[in-house]
Amino acid sequence: MPTAGADATRLTKSQQTEPLLVVEGLKTHFATPNGLVKAVDGVSLSVARGKTLGVVGESGSGKTVLSRSIMRLNTAGNVITHGRVSYDGEDLLQESPKEMREIWGVEMAMVFQDPMTSLNPVVRVGRQMTEHIRHHLKVSKSEAAETAIELLRSVRIPEPEARFSNYPHEMSGGMRQRVCIAIALACGPKMLFADEPTTALDVTVQHQILNLLEQQQKDRFMTMIMVTHDLGVVAGRTDEIAVMYAGKIAEKAPTGELFADMRHPYTESLLRSIPKINQPKHTRLAAISGRPPDLINPPSGCAFSPRCPYAQPKCFEQTPPLTAAPAPGHQYACWFPVGSPEGNQAWETNMAAGRLQTLAAAGELNATEDIPATIGGG
Repeated sequence: MPTAGADATRLTKSQQTEPLLVVEGLKTHFATPNGLVKAVDGVSLSVARGKTLGVVGESGSGKTVLSRSIMRLNTAGNVITHGRVSYDGEDLLQESPKEMREIWGVEMAMVFQDPMTSLNPVVRVGRQMTEHIRHHLKVSKSEAAETAIELLRSVRIPEPEARFSNYPHEMSGGMRQRVCIAIALACGPKMLFADEPTTALDVTVQHQILNLLEQQQKDRFMTMIMVTHDLGVVAGRTDEIAVMYAGKIAEKAPTGELFADMRHPYTESLLRSIPKINQPKHTRLAAISGRPPDLINPPSGCAFSPRCPYAQPKCFEQTPPLTAAPAPGHQYACWFPVGSPEGNQAWETNMAAGRLQTLAAAGELNATEDIPATIGGG
């Protein structure tokens, strides 16, 4: 069974630390009757070989479109993509569909968020697994079946020989997701995208799936991009985190640095919204006030400003660039960063003025009931 880990032993030390993926100014827009949806709007990032990047944000922030754009899976006629996606030195945006078909599965693969819809319900699991094994690895039907059964065993599916002949509906949600992981790993890709891999699974199974992905990533020396809305999921499982909002990166940093010294108010709001185990019963969940912006007609200035507890007049007028923090690899896009003298002053000013978003963040209002859905500046 081919694995990316086997390639790691043949790489020099400098090759193992250099980026496998470099994304520069990537934009993905969708032409609709109502206007141009700027789903991804100028994202730049890089991921080193064997490392894991977490991409975090609310629904609609652009994280799934970003991962699909990198893999060239957004193929509809209304999709407009610009920028550069360099994978192992090759610009994927210049590859033809035929060339991409030879890359999918072998070089990069994706675990989708809903295994019930990503698996064909009327085709047995075994056939779905062996199809691309035979196509890419050029092996016989029996060899492909042996490889598939071994893959099912490696993702800890009990009785893999029996499960090989099952239909997807005969398996539990967690087992279906394990099958999807096995399919993604079948041809030994160097890069794996995990798009909300634990959606609709119970907490125990979520933990098992995340542990499985982490173990497979380490065993195979894969580069992995984990897409999620939950900062808690990526806290101990990633090397770096990129926080997305309105199609752009709001903050990115090494994982430990992000949690120790987060600078963007949106990152702080995401962390605040995670339920705490030490909270008393019936404690209200801390929601982020307002709604994500309209990506056809986004607000002027910072896209987060209408919902931000730190927002000042400048935030509604000027878009902040990504600024380097003192720590290496830490960047944020904010005029009044969390923890800075400017940020502290902005908070105090808004509290004194009774800004609803600031009061909600301070716990003095219920963000879901007391603040209008559409919020203007000020």
